Amino acid sequence: MKTFISDLIPKLKQFSQKLDDLALLTNQHWVVVDDIVNNKNVYIFRANNDLLISQNGKVEKAKWEYLGNNSLLIDRKDESYLFKHGFFDKNILALKVDSKEEYVFLINENKYDGDLNSIESVLYFLKKTYLESPIEKFIEVEIDKPKVDIPLKIVFVSHKSDKGILEFEQTQNSYLDLDYGQKVFLEGKPAPNGKYRLDFMRYIHIKEGIITNVSLL
Repeated sequence: MKTFISDLIPKLKQFSQKLDDLALLTNQHWVVVDDIVNNKNVYIFRANNDLLISQNGKVEKAKWEYLGNNSLLIDRKDESYLFKHGFFDKNILALKVDSKEEYVFLINENKYDGDLNSIESVLYFLKKTYLESPIEKFIEVEIDKPKVDIPLKIVFVSHKSDKGILEFEQTQNSYLDLDYGQKVFLEGKPAPNGKYRLDFMRYIHIKEGIITNVSLL
């Protein structure tokens, strides 16, 4: 599960519901904003504290519990996670990772099926809805300048995994930007086939040194 840093969420607290509004939280299909185009990860908080986690139809059974003080505990098969209140309404659930300034974003599939499918669209929606100040984006176009082909810069980004330090080949960005078909190296050689745990609820699947899947499980 990918986490995001956002300075917008603290500004929205006055508009947010509390995490103890269990009627709003439970029995909804909350879709994780991550790699939503290629992988659909759905969290269903049931009233009996069962948590169903579906990844492209494959279901894992877990547990959840509201601990009071705007804290939410998620117990999975091998790990437990503590979240604090970030922002919550009928459309969007932003959970703050305990002791970190990072958020996990989930959207209510029943309210916005397919419309909010990226972190950019979620933040735009929140800002427009509650602060009435839409994010503006401008594209500069230069006319009558000769076209220049600029070769892509290949960079290698290191990231710790449960099997050692991995090197990810990518273009331009100096931060880790996972993508299908991306080359991955371990100790200077193509990473062996298998499943690798990167960080907070995020895994990659590698075959012949290439990423074939990114998942929560």
